[in-house]
Amino acid sequence: MKQNLMLDSFWRAAAYCLHPRVIALSFLPLVIMGVLAWGLAYFFWTPAVDWVKTTLESFSLLNTFLAWLQGVGMGGLKAFLIPMLVIVVLTPIVVVISLILVAVMMTPAMVSLVAERRFPELERKKGHSLFASVVWSFGATLVAILILIVTVPLWLVPPLILIVPPLIWGWLTYRVMSFDALADHASKEERRTIMRKYRSPLLVIGIITGYLGAAPSIVWASGILFAAAFMILIPIAIWIYTLVFGFASLWFSHFCLAALQDLRSEEVIQAPKPPTPLITETVSMHDNGALNVPKSIN
Repeated sequence: MKQNLMLDSFWRAAAYCLHPRVIALSFLPLVIMGVLAWGLAYFFWTPAVDWVKTTLESFSLLNTFLAWLQGVGMGGLKAFLIPMLVIVVLTPIVVVISLILVAVMMTPAMVSLVAERRFPELERKKGHSLFASVVWSFGATLVAILILIVTVPLWLVPPLILIVPPLIWGWLTYRVMSFDALADHASKEERRTIMRKYRSPLLVIGIITGYLGAAPSIVWASGILFAAAFMILIPIAIWIYTLVFGFASLWFSHFCLAALQDLRSEEVIQAPKPPTPLITETVSMHDNGALNVPKSIN
């Protein structure tokens, strides 16, 4: 049942991504992220590249490796290595900020869209306020950032860089999106029950969207290789981030609201039925003990 619900929610979320309202909403975080990214690049790109270059030059082993690359005719790789490292460091920051912007600006609208079109009769119990949602998202994001910092050395191991970051993004997406999808419709008890009962599929959805979130990094890195198209490729990458997280928001909304509907249906079925009232009939008798049976009227 959980697998069917996950697949059904996936295809519905993919179809909803073509809705004009979803496409229009995806541009709002893009504008904010574009302005923020341009400002950071304008003021901090050159100092960041210089700092990374100075730091790398302090490692003798790395200098030996770069000298070897120079000897085999691949010295030009150094010109791309330093900006690439800066991008690797900045990408998690962009992902986290994009997730927060989508959670604040897009997720409530996505939940409303799904509820209006698919669950119009689902009761809104208002289990959590907007302030509680912001606090929850901020707390989960802070934990994810701390885990990212602790696990950075593991990223230097080739297989782990393909596993650790998506797992962290998956956990963060699962915590933030599930809460926001249920905040308006579910009570606190219902939200806790669903997040406990469906923890595994919700985490799988988060991990899948975490891997999808790695796709814009290819476009992001291409901005370094094709400097002339840098100002075009980077906004495209940021917009893809917002679309990925918008899709994740729709996926979680479909899944969580369907799970909430099923939960309430189960509660109605399992609710104890009230006892059937006993019907007492008064039977009148003649003084001689014979029953007074009413005669039929022709």
